[in-house]
Amino acid sequence: MVRKLKPLVFLACLLPLGNLAWKGLRDELGANPIEVITHSTGLWTLIFLLLTLTVTPARKLLGLPELIRFRRMLGLFAFFYVCLHFVTYIWLDKFFDLHDMAKDVVKRPFITVGFTGFVLLIPLAVTSTRKMIQRLGGKRWQWLHRLIYLSAIAGVVHFYWLVKRDETLPLTYGGILVVLLGYRVIARLPSLVSRPQPNGPPLASPVSGVGRDSS
Repeated sequence: MVRKLKPLVFLACLLPLGNLAWKGLRDELGANPIEVITHSTGLWTLIFLLLTLTVTPARKLLGLPELIRFRRMLGLFAFFYVCLHFVTYIWLDKFFDLHDMAKDVVKRPFITVGFTGFVLLIPLAVTSTRKMIQRLGGKRWQWLHRLIYLSAIAGVVHFYWLVKRDETLPLTYGGILVVLLGYRVIARLPSLVSRPQPNGPPLASPVSGVGRDSS
């Protein structure tokens, strides 16, 4: 079943890019197409980050462990769209003017935090293969891939600082992120409580079957 769904999910993940391309061909990107492309790719980066973080609670709460097979794909699409977002900025917006970009990073906080979120995703994309998991070892790989939490937080802050008027959408995404991160904190509490104490036997965990997961 998962094998049949994967191609469909893959194609669905390409729909935002296809929509942009279609609008571009029909000259329907508005008066400022660069701004539309930049905002759209940035928005979809954040959406795919949140979808990636949704996989773990969804598979555990719904009892669908096979959902884990979609997590890497969603994470890589988040990286794909953030690369498009970054390339749009440095190429179409700044024309590779490194001096101008450096001034933006220093003087405009929303760009600084956005660039930070992008950089944090690079090691996650590089180490997403099975060979890299084997090289790093499971525990180190899990710790490294927890950078996605920081990257998602940076994405929400970047979006919130960028918006000048209606803050509804960034606050909505921020609320979703709080729920997803809060779930992980609550899910880890039983394992923390059940760890052996230095002056006595380990405490019994009130909840069983809560596994550790990097994202």
